[in-house]
Order: sequence, then C-alpha cells, then structure tokens
Amino acid sequence: MNHSAFISPHITGLLANRYQLKQLIGSGGMGEVFLADDILLGGTPVAVKFLTQTFCNEKMQQDFAREAMLSAALSQKSLHIVRAYDYGVSAEGKPFYVMEYLNGKSLKDLIPMPLPKFLTLTRQICLGLQCAHQGINIDGKIYPLVHRDIKPANILVMPDPILGKLIKILDFGIAKFINYTNTVNTNRGFNGTLPYCSPEQLEGSEIDGRSDIYSLGVMMFEMLTGAKPWQPETDFFGAWYKAHHFEAPKEITTVSPQLKLPQQLNHLIMACLEKKPGDRPQNIAEILKVLDSLEKLSCQTLPTPLASTYNPHFAMSADLPPVLKTNFATLIWPQNKPIQEIVFPQLLDTPQGNLAALWLMLPKQEIKKRVLCQRYSHFVFITSPHPMLLWITLLYNQELGPKWLPCYLDMQNTQNQELVHGLTEYGRYFLICFTLEAPHSCVTVFSSHINNTQRQRLKLWIDQTKSLSHSDQALMSKTLLKQQYKQIQSQILEHLSAKPQVVVANSI
Repeated sequence: MNHSAFISPHITGLLANRYQLKQLIGSGGMGEVFLADDILLGGTPVAVKFLTQTFCNEKMQQDFAREAMLSAALSQKSLHIVRAYDYGVSAEGKPFYVMEYLNGKSLKDLIPMPLPKFLTLTRQICLGLQCAHQGINIDGKIYPLVHRDIKPANILVMPDPILGKLIKILDFGIAKFINYTNTVNTNRGFNGTLPYCSPEQLEGSEIDGRSDIYSLGVMMFEMLTGAKPWQPETDFFGAWYKAHHFEAPKEITTVSPQLKLPQQLNHLIMACLEKKPGDRPQNIAEILKVLDSLEKLSCQTLPTPLASTYNPHFAMSADLPPVLKTNFATLIWPQNKPIQEIVFPQLLDTPQGNLAALWLMLPKQEIKKRVLCQRYSHFVFITSPHPMLLWITLLYNQELGPKWLPCYLDMQNTQNQELVHGLTEYGRYFLICFTLEAPHSCVTVFSSHINNTQRQRLKLWIDQTKSLSHSDQALMSKTLLKQQYKQIQSQILEHLSAKPQVVVANSI
C-alpha cells in the first residue's frame, strides 16, 4: 500500500456526512482504497473502497446493497475476514464500502516462504474461506459466499500478539457484484484474475466453493515456490484459458527442487488444481484435515508452554531469573489482599531490574492442572476518554477449558507505567501462584513470553500516555474495555478450539 499518495481529484471532502477522506492508500482492478477518519467515532481510522463501476439503475443499487450486507454479516463471523462496517453510493454514483483499517503486508510480498510459515498462514486462509462457504443465515435462509478472486494480493498479513501472524481476506462478495455490473447477470460471466481463475469461472459457468479451492491451489503452489503452476506465452485471456483447461500444472519438485515437501502436501496442492470440480477436494474441511495432520507432524502449532522442573513441593519454569529460583518459595501473600481467587499485577525488584509479575490465588488442585496449560498474552489499549490498558493472560487446555486472568491498568498511574515498562524491557512476565488453602504458600511460578510486536506496541502506548492531558474518566474507559474483552475472548477461543494443541507435560 502506498501511504504517501494523495486523494484523487474526483474524490474529496466528507463522504456520507461521516467519513473524512485523507489519502489514497491502494488501487487495483476493483477500485481505489482511501484512508479516512470516521468523525462519528471520534476520528477512528477506517478504509473506504470505491468500486470502479458506477450505478446505472436502481436494481444495481439494490444488488450491491445485498452483497454488501452479506459481506458485512460474514465479516462478523470470522477473525480471518476483513471487517466491513458500512456501504453506500457517493454523490458521483460510485459504490463504496467501509472496512477496518489494517496496517499489514500483502501476502504477495512474503512469497516464497518456508513450510512452517506456509502451514500457519494457509490454515488461517482456509478458516476464513470455510466460514464463507458455509454461508450466512438471514431470515432462516443460508447464503453461501464464494470469493471469486482469491489471490495473494487479496490476503493481508498482520503481526498479532496471539497468533504471531494474522491473516485477513479482503474483498469478500465484491467480485460477485463487479461481475454482475459487467454482465448484468449475478451468477454467470467472467471476472477475476486470470492466473488464479478456475476453468469453470473462465467459462462463465455457475460456480461454488470448489472454484475458490482451485484458486487456493494456485496460491499455495506460489506461496511455496514463488512461481505459478503455468507459464503461458502471453497474459491474454486466450493463453490462460488454454492453460487452465488443457495444460497440466508444473510439478513443485521441478520448479523448486530444493523444497522437501511432505508427499501429502504435494498431493493436496495438485488435487486442488484438478480441472474438474468433482476431482478436487469438495470442501475446505478436507484441506484443513490434511493441514492439521501436517502441523502435528512438524509440531508447528501455537507456542508451547515452557517446561518446568519437578520438585515434590513446587514447580517452576526453567527460564526463571536466579532471584526467583532461589527466593520464590519464601514469597508471602500480601496482607492487604483478600484470601480468594484473584489476580493482580506487581513489580518485583530484583538485581536484573524491575520484573513484571502477576500474583494469583487458586485452589491447589486447580494450580496442579493449570501447570499443563498453554499460556497466551494479549494487550488492548485505549486513550480516550482515559488511557487504560487491558492485560489478558490465558491459561488454556482443551479438556479444562480457558482460565482467564484479566488486569486493567490505569496508565496515568506512574507505578502502572513502570510495570508496563518492565514488560517491554524483559520481554516476559511471571505468574506467581499461591494456594487458596492455608497456609496460602507460593507453590508455582510460570514464565510467559511477550513477542517483539507486543513489546513495541507497549512502548508506543507508554509514550502516547505521557503526551495525553489528565483525565478523570478511568471508570468509563474500563467499561469500554470490558465490552471489548468479551469479544476478544470469543475470537481467541474460536481460534484455539479449531487448532490442535501440543502440550509439554509438567508436574507440581
């Protein structure tokens, strides 16, 4: 995306009395994308996409509204589909839709990539496609959505504190509308990007999710090799029509002999590239099943917990600083804290510097079970009306379910600023576990890692806080974060419930 470009001369001012257009940030075959401020939401940045077509009649407007509504509904169902907020028609007759502003990289800029990254990203793409193909329920009727233009340029990759890399699929449902405005037919006619189009799409035939699977196969081939499965003499329609209909795709081993791909993955990609829809995987679930088995074999799953050393009286992470290894068993539950299941943050003054820690009290049996859990961290920050940070720690196990440990930090408090600074400096924090049963002793210390992206964000948020004027509306910000917290929980669990888990056994 080109963030330095200026607004086109024909698009200026305030759109729909709400969106203040700022600058052009991208353009393509379907239209232009602008960065804008949503003035009704206090200047929240959004992306506004203007489509290339203009409306000729009222029916076209109605069909666009229907497609935009379906796309918006779909975007609320999957973490891996860009969120759509609004749609309309400009004064010049140009249809537009408004989506979340995402600052990431196009998948095309990351090609080719190593197998572990390929598995992680492809799986997320499949989850988004699966959600769309399963359809949206509106008034008791299911409306499946086919993307029709799956290609690397329509996949955005962003850093994410939970997943490491988060996939967002762009332009869902819009290709169908563009197709309609070109052919005056919602189901037939060609529109797409020639190297990624299925044979049936080039024919203008009725298509379903298997057409997206063909495009996905082309993209998977390219993600691994950096090349496409075919290389026709020209880029014209006729040359690509011949390639997709009559020419066998190249072998991955021929294009990239250095790749040591599992045979199972090679078979999957070639199956996706079959000419006839009936010869391909019939749904995304079949593809996910193969990807899951490959991830289990290579152990490329979500971050695994750190191993603990065994002791009949306590357990601790192996990477603890010396001061905690030698002194943590002598830690005493603060007298000013109640004896109940709670969690609170606190700085530890050590020779290594100020280390951030979460002190928590749980029943002893609960602590024993949670030693086996994976640990995840997530941070959410808002500046208005009051700077407030939500610090989420999750202890997760499929059988036990989630154990959420949220903390709300008033960032105007200097001690909380020091605490967050400790998170950025050391790159990890410690969960110090005390038993609910007497004598309420410390029996376990876990270590939880913070990735570099999280650390950079936390540093930025500290700097933002220092530049803000004083506010006395901490309660309002905490209420807003609590509302976001519920949504974040469902997003995290949606991912974890679909992801195979690898757990390192520990003892307490």
